[in-house]
Amino acid sequence: MTTSSAIIAAICLGGTPFGAYAADKPHKHRTRTHSGRQPTTAAQAPSSGARTPRPRRTSLEAGAGEAISVSASRVRSHGAEVAVTRQIMDRFVAGTNPMQILALTTPGANFTSTDAFGLDTYANTFYVRGFTQTQIGATLDGIPLGTQGFLNINGVSITQAMIQDDIAGMTMSQGAGALDSFSAQNLGGAMTYISSDPKDKAGGKISQTFGSYAAYRTYGRVDSGVLNATGTKFYASFARTNTDLWKGYGYQSELQANAKLVQPVGNRGRVTAFFGYGNFTQGNYLTLTKNMWEKMGRDTTYLKPDYETAKLWAYYAQYTSDVPPGYQGILSNDEIGDYAWDASQLQRTYLSAVTGHFDLLKNVTSDTVAYGNVNSAIYGGTNNFVTSPSYGTPELLPNGTVSGVPMALGMSHAQTRRIGFTQKVSIEAPHNNHIETGLWYENNYFNYPSRLYEDYLNSAHNWLSDFKQSQAHTWYVDSFNTNTFQFFLQDRWTIMPGMTLLAGFKSLTQTTHGGTKVDNTAQLGAEGWNTYYRHPVNGAMAASAAFLPHFNWDWHFLRHHELYWDIAENMRAYDYFTQTSSGPWGGLGNSSHPAQEVFDANQKLLRPERTWNYVIGYRYDSVFFTGTADFYHTDYYNRLATITQGTSANATTAYLNVGRETMNGADVMGTIRPLKGLEITNSFSWNDAEYQSRSINYGGKPYSLKGKHQVYYPKYMYKANLNYLYHHAMFNFNVNYVSSRPMTFLNDEYIPSYWVANLGLTYDFGKIGFARNLKASFQITNLFDANYIGGVYGAASVSGDDNANLFVAAPREYYGTISAEF
Repeated sequence: MTTSSAIIAAICLGGTPFGAYAADKPHKHRTRTHSGRQPTTAAQAPSSGARTPRPRRTSLEAGAGEAISVSASRVRSHGAEVAVTRQIMDRFVAGTNPMQILALTTPGANFTSTDAFGLDTYANTFYVRGFTQTQIGATLDGIPLGTQGFLNINGVSITQAMIQDDIAGMTMSQGAGALDSFSAQNLGGAMTYISSDPKDKAGGKISQTFGSYAAYRTYGRVDSGVLNATGTKFYASFARTNTDLWKGYGYQSELQANAKLVQPVGNRGRVTAFFGYGNFTQGNYLTLTKNMWEKMGRDTTYLKPDYETAKLWAYYAQYTSDVPPGYQGILSNDEIGDYAWDASQLQRTYLSAVTGHFDLLKNVTSDTVAYGNVNSAIYGGTNNFVTSPSYGTPELLPNGTVSGVPMALGMSHAQTRRIGFTQKVSIEAPHNNHIETGLWYENNYFNYPSRLYEDYLNSAHNWLSDFKQSQAHTWYVDSFNTNTFQFFLQDRWTIMPGMTLLAGFKSLTQTTHGGTKVDNTAQLGAEGWNTYYRHPVNGAMAASAAFLPHFNWDWHFLRHHELYWDIAENMRAYDYFTQTSSGPWGGLGNSSHPAQEVFDANQKLLRPERTWNYVIGYRYDSVFFTGTADFYHTDYYNRLATITQGTSANATTAYLNVGRETMNGADVMGTIRPLKGLEITNSFSWNDAEYQSRSINYGGKPYSLKGKHQVYYPKYMYKANLNYLYHHAMFNFNVNYVSSRPMTFLNDEYIPSYWVANLGLTYDFGKIGFARNLKASFQITNLFDANYIGGVYGAASVSGDDNANLFVAAPREYYGTISAEF
């Protein structure tokens, strides 16, 4: 058997031979995956806000004027799509992540984080009907946002692109996605965010929030009003959020700024300019195994400020197979390696766009978006598996302390630059046909230098230092350049009043060139850093599909009834990030079989993921009752999965095609409005996502995944929401149940189920002096202080509680907000 054939046989459709990486060194060496992890790897929303006509509208009822034009008072869903208005968003803590609001109001959706605001991009996990935020398309005013995960390699998170208060509304296509929503990652579902327009009348809004753990949030906005006869108007806004971590040392801080200018062009169109800025800094929460959570408790986290313990545990993890005294039978050596001094992230984003909407002819309209996006970020933390060389080889001293410094600061400096444009044309054609076509082009450059900084003999690094390159030792540099092109064509035919049929397709091609440009592993090893094998690789991967069809049928009948179905095929382009992450370029090979050989073999074997999505649903909507029932089915093809085992700092990784996966699910929701202002919603979701492969070869061992449930996704979810609006006061209570989630591909370990509830009270004082819509609100998140695992971020293992990739959710927290318009 040739060498390449042996590699192919060992990896079986891609990845790394099991166990080979860990065996490269006589003692264990690992790399912190905080700076390199990728996640492994849509439903009906409750109607909200009762219809309550009032002689004088307060801001509890008003506000919908800034929302998408779906309803003046409550959510209006259409087909396999739900809409959430500004009015609904205002029920939650000011500045709450929009994906968290979607999850709390949409059956089949689940969002978890480590903080009440949902700002922690590292820990955030969002699922809709089995798909993660990295598999769902997302746009803001037509601007493609790319994946919504932790690492903004091809886009920007909505929390950094847009201040939540300036979002007019959002929709979630829960079926097969939307042809006119541009994304190269979409496998099912699409999120669309709409920014509010500047107001016609000059004014503004201020909001101040205070909360637990020294939290505060300040928001301010100024609207120019119409400035001249041509209709020019703009707004500028600013928000600052700051909170201490609820466990450990550090804080979260986010600065945001938005500006939007609208210039009408006669009565034939308008030009809009948008700018968004986000600056997010965070001390991270420690990822845990289930055992660490159970044995060490909810509050266990990084070892800071105990520097001697941090050095001692790093020594045991790097140079021994034992655990420090007192931890035998409690933690494994791998788990000792998961504990480190600290970790942090800094993310800065600039997003700008110019859009134009014009009526070219009586029946032809054009929408153009040109955008640019620059992201810079620093990710990382203490690496327990390299040694700061200035102090010699570490040794365990008789008094139980450690000489030398068996750790160093590892920080990765990511830079992303995106430029692109979209063009759409809509035609009102004869015989009740509405034809739309469009194209999208984007070029994305991503650069990722990974650097080491020495720690000191008696003190560690400053997690908020400027991390100058002159102070660093570059370990490796990865760089990628990606070109994406997408085209779509669709026709929405009104068969008869109330009945439409949409048929169309999209074409997508994405080509990525790149990999490792610099690798200094050997040089650093000679200098005493005790570095270990990296995975340098270079090459190109292309994902293309010329014809991805989409069909949708929607029938409104007998006034209150709606029946619909949705069918589409989708393809997801390949992930890319770094040589140590998951994906076609990441974690490949070892010192015996270089990564380049494995990559070259994988080029012939890997195929991009595809799905066929089917949704059929029924909705009844009246003043007193709204009910929906959806059934959906998804067929996954070429299911790509990263499988790991070992400590989070020494993950043995394989990138495998695990074959097919099938997903069946149902969502049922009912909302009653028995009294004026009272609304009660209940929903239940069931999802049975199962792998179909009977045999995968991982590390020379065959495993059957047939019938195993998809990792990290719950089989059952229940949501209840009670909202009562009485005169100027509003009361809101919601509770969610999430069933247990498998955390391994063989389903031998589960994340426990949990209940979580939230409570909110708001009172509108109306107009007092110059202030209008003066409101006070009080919210309690995690009302009953549930101790549960929320976010899960990283690749799953084949079996066993071996990966530290679980995040404990935030405890009960209190928030109060005062806001007013002027």
